[in-house]
Amino acid sequence: MGVVAGLLLGAGLASVWWSFWPVRDRGGDRAVAWSQTVRDTLTQAEVTGVTPGGLVAVSVLVGLLVGAVALLVVPVPAVAACFGAFGAAAPWALVRGRARRRLASTRALWPDVVDHLASGVRAGLSLPEAVAQVGDRGPAELRAPFRAFAEDYRATGRFADSLDALKERLADPVADRVVAALRLTRDVGGTDLGRLLRTLSSFLRDDLRTRGEIEARQSWTVYAARLAVAAPWAVLAMLATRPEALRAYDSTAGALVLLAGGVATVVAYRLMLRVARLPDDPRVLR
Repeated sequence: MGVVAGLLLGAGLASVWWSFWPVRDRGGDRAVAWSQTVRDTLTQAEVTGVTPGGLVAVSVLVGLLVGAVALLVVPVPAVAACFGAFGAAAPWALVRGRARRRLASTRALWPDVVDHLASGVRAGLSLPEAVAQVGDRGPAELRAPFRAFAEDYRATGRFADSLDALKERLADPVADRVVAALRLTRDVGGTDLGRLLRTLSSFLRDDLRTRGEIEARQSWTVYAARLAVAAPWAVLAMLATRPEALRAYDSTAGALVLLAGGVATVVAYRLMLRVARLPDDPRVLR
């Protein structure tokens, strides 16, 4: 009885201690973070009308289609599954690559956008007018979101809500910083907005120059990583034309070899990219 009483007392004290800490739905947080990341990537890639769930569905459909075609051509389930996995990863890889290229191109345009904002403020325009005029005089690649901002502001007259919509259309960390500066100036007032924008423009140009030099030196590592990933599977595709070579993979041991090769390829590729690629600016001002 003494042991039972001690266990019950310990369980009660543990329950009281656990009650002081809030229970967090980590699975839900991860799902929301994943959905936001995919949505931002789709926006950055200028892919409209596609939701994160739709992208997953397309990836699964493409993977099944490629796997079925591969199974018809190469009657080895393990090899067909490998090509099906590559097919399923292709839509996300295309969207992510397009988003990276667009971010890299627009990164060079943001100093000019900030200069246009500073010029408008210096000329005596109000903040909404200065932001709206970027849609007419700013870089051509970024005019559409700012024109949409002007339409939103004319329709609602709400500067903060129009800025939020602009930020979501751009889905860019630099845009988040510019919007935060404009919102803060609008809310608290002050006469240092011009100086702030000029400082931000100078910082963006310095960052662009440094990033360009580093990327030029490290680009060979990224290309080497892609070549190292593609080479073994290109060899497997060539072996698929020889039935006697495919018999080695038409077994449990062959499937395990392909699985180990796929895992090693993914891990090595991620490690090489992590070493070579510069970190992307996170969107911390949502």
